[in-house]
Amino acid sequence: MPSMIPRKIFFVKGVGTHRSQLGSFENALRDADIAKYNLVEVSSIFPPYAELVDKEEGLKELKAGQILHLVLARNSSNELNRLITASIGFAIPRNRTMYGYISEHHGFGETPEASGKFAEELAAEMLASTIGLDSYELDENGKFRLNDAILLTNNVTASSTVKKVEEWTTVVAAAVMITS
Repeated sequence: MPSMIPRKIFFVKGVGTHRSQLGSFENALRDADIAKYNLVEVSSIFPPYAELVDKEEGLKELKAGQILHLVLARNSSNELNRLITASIGFAIPRNRTMYGYISEHHGFGETPEASGKFAEELAAEMLASTIGLDSYELDENGKFRLNDAILLTNNVTASSTVKKVEEWTTVVAAAVMITS
């Protein structure tokens, strides 16, 4: 049986609106450019040696109808003027033989910056506990550092406000994994 360990990961985000919640979700997936794939949600591990690639490079490797594994953050509302966010945070260890973490966060009334920072911090905390550290520090760029054990942390966040009565708004953010 072939290995199912992802060799590449890329991140997407999208926003969609529609009179139905399902329709708004579909439109958010379209905005994120992942609507034409069969999506399978997985948990939060950034595999050892997996290469972080940009969205355009990742999409070039995919075919319509393909099964895609992804960590998905999703949020929906039809409450007028409601601010919603969906964030994916990740933390990759400097030692690439180790796995990292991907976290998802779904917020109401949070700024995109606060939502993204929270998701990023969750991933850094999970990685810190795996390495056996109780705490982490921020570097000069506001990124998380664990005694130089973290190579990279970041986040991808989608945000929107419900703008019309009787209309659903959905936001999605995802870490898409390429295994083939």
